[in-house]
Order: sequence, then C-alpha cells, then structure tokens
Amino acid sequence: MPRKLASPAAVPLPEDPVSSHLCRRVQELRKQRGWSLEQLSAACGVSRSMLSQIERNQANPTVAVTCKIAQAFGMSLAEFVEVPNASTAIHVIRADDRVHLFRSDESCEIRTLSPLHLEKDVEFYQVRLKPGGTLRSAAHFQGTREFLTVEQGRIRLHSGMESSDLGKQDSASYRADTPHALENLGKTDALVFLVVIYQ
Repeated sequence: MPRKLASPAAVPLPEDPVSSHLCRRVQELRKQRGWSLEQLSAACGVSRSMLSQIERNQANPTVAVTCKIAQAFGMSLAEFVEVPNASTAIHVIRADDRVHLFRSDESCEIRTLSPLHLEKDVEFYQVRLKPGGTLRSAAHFQGTREFLTVEQGRIRLHSGMESSDLGKQDSASYRADTPHALENLGKTDALVFLVVIYQ
C-alpha cells in the first residue's frame, strides 16, 4: 500500500539507500527492455500510476508488489533488490518501512524482519493477528520448520492434525511442511514473532 500523498504534487520519500536503489532499479530495467510503463504494468499486474510513483521515489512498494515486478523482469526477489557494493555490516529495518510490510488486512498484519536482499535459509517475521483472525499457510518445502514466540495475547497453533494453545512468552517449534495455522483466541491483538527455517 503506497503512502498517502500530502497534495496532488507528490513529494519524494525521505532518502533511504535501499528504497532509492529499488526505485532506480525499476526504471533502469524497464528502459533496458524498451518497455513503456503500460507494458510493464501489463506484465506485472501493478497499475501504471503506482509504477510511475515508484520510479519517481514517491511510493515504497510492498513485498508483494516488489515480487510481481521482479517476476515480470524474470528475476528473483533477491536479485531484484540487491544493492551493488553494499558493504555495511549493519542492516537496519525501520519500523515504518512499508517495503517490509508483506500483508495487511482485516485478519492480520505480517512484517518481514529479515533483509530482503539476502539469499537465506532463515526468514524472520512479525505477525499481528486481529481478534478472531487466523493466518493459514499451505505446506512449505519438505523439512521446513517454524519457531514462534508469543509476545502478547493468546493463540492456537495448528500443524497438521495437531494443535496447541499458547500464551504470552510461550514458544513453540513445529513442522511447516504440512498445512499449518495460527489463530487468535483473545479479544485483543495477538503479536507473534516467527522464524522459518528451510532445509
């Protein structure tokens, strides 16, 4: 979801090396292929106006939008967002960085807390489940496991045919190569930190 603009004349977002690189990357790859904004929009399913805002650094695309654009260029997400010559030892993900907002709807909000530009076997997420909300996931690759800690609220964890109720500061590990789900049992938001480990 792009940030709301203060006026019809959009103001560029505060300078951020990764976001700025991503905006330039879209335009460079599009021009290399000789595509118009309309052609890229048709290829990736993202509106022309959104693509235009991204190229002008006036909107930060979500992970889902970034994935669609990367696929249109025939690239993996890691290849697409990689920052050349990035040598800093510290990678910071700001709380208001909407590039890392993977999903946000009436049931839950998911933020990626691990760097997007790294090829990795481990992914780290923050999951906020609304009251009555459920996050259901299909089976991942064989051998995949998930580890979670409940920061607030009460949830019910389902993995295959098994389930377990968890409260604040409880942790669990479970198979994620079978259908699995997290269900908020409380009347307030439940906040969970989730680690996915691929083998």
